[in-house]
Amino acid sequence: MNSATVRNLLVRGMLAGLGAGLLALVAAYFLGEPNVDSAISFEAAHSHEHEMEIVSRSLQSTAGLATGVLVYGVSFGGIAALAFSFALGRVGRFSPRATALLLSGCALLAVYVVPFLKYPANPPSVGNPDTIGRRTTLYFLMMVLSVLLAIAATILGKRLVPRIGTWYATVGAVAAFAVVIGLAYAFLPVINEVPKDFPATLLWRFRLSALAIQTVLWGGFGLVFGELSDRLLNPKPVPAAANGRVAVPS
Repeated sequence: MNSATVRNLLVRGMLAGLGAGLLALVAAYFLGEPNVDSAISFEAAHSHEHEMEIVSRSLQSTAGLATGVLVYGVSFGGIAALAFSFALGRVGRFSPRATALLLSGCALLAVYVVPFLKYPANPPSVGNPDTIGRRTTLYFLMMVLSVLLAIAATILGKRLVPRIGTWYATVGAVAAFAVVIGLAYAFLPVINEVPKDFPATLLWRFRLSALAIQTVLWGGFGLVFGELSDRLLNPKPVPAAANGRVAVPS
């Protein structure tokens, strides 16, 4: 794959990330923001300190939310496009569409779902401000470990294919990934800072909405980028004109 093709894929990846970000923005506004408002109301009702609001809540839930989601979508879209350029043809004989969907699904699993199961997202009023640095470090450690193990499992599976076949190689690689992740779950510290009187239903809805937003983001990117990359790498033949001549694009 030459540099021009990679550059075109990078641009299409950023555009696909922007489109996926728009879908995720809609999901975040209608699924996530009501739970955030409920958590903030709970915090305000149980806090005896009145903090000065630097940025209004209405601005946070509209322009602030849109800026954060869209910038994140474009950024991860570009990174995912570069990963796609490397993975295409190396992870199996898949079409660009199938490779994009496979890459998006694996990225969702490794980048978000695996760390989420150990350190799930928490709404406002959940968590000790004094431990935010430690919690952030543990979360990113879990995410980096998950990504590295996913790459290692892919390499292991490819090396096992000539010996035991595709099916058993895939099962073995997934099993190895699950075992090591399970050990990481067991040995990494547990964080439980949910207040005793915090509504369990609200906590569950918030975490479920966070997972849904990420699923919309990665799923939308896989579908949009798969279509764009397939049109770039597998262009359709130009139909003949009515007078028998072939139309040549400029």
